[in-house]
Amino acid sequence: SDEWFALSQSGVQAGYGATWVQLPGDEFRVVVAYTEPGSPATAPAINLMRGTEVLQVDGINLADVDTQAEFDAVVAGLFPAGINAAHSFGFRDAGSQTTRFVTMVSANITSVPVPPPTTVQTNTGVVGYLLFNDHIATAEAALINAISSLQAASVTDLVLDIRYNGGGFLDIANEIAFMIAGSGRTTGQTFERLEFNDKYPNSNPVTGQSPTRQFLSASVGFSPSVPVGTPLPSLNLNRVFVLTGPGTCSASEAIINSLRGVDVQVIQIGSTTCGKPYGFYPTDNCGTTFFTIQFRGVNAKNFGEYPDGFSPQNTTSTGGVRIPGCSVADDFQHALGDPAEGRFAAALGYRVGLTCTVPPSGMAKSASGVPLPADGVMYKSPWLENRILRD
Repeated sequence: SDEWFALSQSGVQAGYGATWVQLPGDEFRVVVAYTEPGSPATAPAINLMRGTEVLQVDGINLADVDTQAEFDAVVAGLFPAGINAAHSFGFRDAGSQTTRFVTMVSANITSVPVPPPTTVQTNTGVVGYLLFNDHIATAEAALINAISSLQAASVTDLVLDIRYNGGGFLDIANEIAFMIAGSGRTTGQTFERLEFNDKYPNSNPVTGQSPTRQFLSASVGFSPSVPVGTPLPSLNLNRVFVLTGPGTCSASEAIINSLRGVDVQVIQIGSTTCGKPYGFYPTDNCGTTFFTIQFRGVNAKNFGEYPDGFSPQNTTSTGGVRIPGCSVADDFQHALGDPAEGRFAAALGYRVGLTCTVPPSGMAKSASGVPLPADGVMYKSPWLENRILRD
């Protein structure tokens, strides 16, 4: 329970400040998805960047891992159980074909769930870019500040990057959905209705209240700097571009589903989401918090059947609810938010009428130019891959 509280309320957990992605294939391959500012991973002597590949952990070459003991040792190095744990690594940097060796020492890392947004000036208006990585308590104030900034910039379109956002608090998903759509489409509308089982068709057995949760137009007070009931800013958009991957899960998928429920056009750029329309009320019992599956969420159109995720329209694989958009490989050659980054560039092209390219063959490139599978498995705490309610 102490670990859950620290992570959900302030984003604190032991680690290095690097989010790893394990790539599919016969070899054990790991790259950096993104890093947290001010963490060991971004110290000048370490300086990990998106796309940096991990070649060795504690003397074990990842390409040569073939026993359970070696695999366990690599995982223990990548994901330290506590602070002040020192592990050695071999990395291949962007633009380099050589390996450099460093030692990282784990620390308590405070994640930044919402970096400052950016804008791109185009001939057809200002496009906002917002990276949103976790639905934790500290995201509330950061999202409000970000949307206020984009509102002041008079953006005409928004690219919401949730490719690595596994979820968290559902009310934060509710807030950002309102801030995208605005009051015109959402006033009095259902954000999500909680479906339990046939014994509770019209009530919430946990709270005894209505199972229908309307769009929030004011803050719920996750952040001390944002009092309960503070009016939320909004962009009043009729459409939104979402950048997705297999790590887009649960509360993040609720953003997509809820906006589609009130006829905001959601254009998906990336790959199929994880498929998790289910939710939890965390329950503490003598210092251990349990997450039992309790409900499914459905939108204002009574839709919530996406256990295989959402998929861009031109996806070639089976499964996933098809929605407008383009299947685009994850691009480790460019920083997140760079207009040249594959998924961001595809969104910018789509909005001016460019058609989707042929769906990716499954190969992207790392920052060093080495071919990589299009998507891998993002490893985060399971607490950050949920749809969580606290009342």
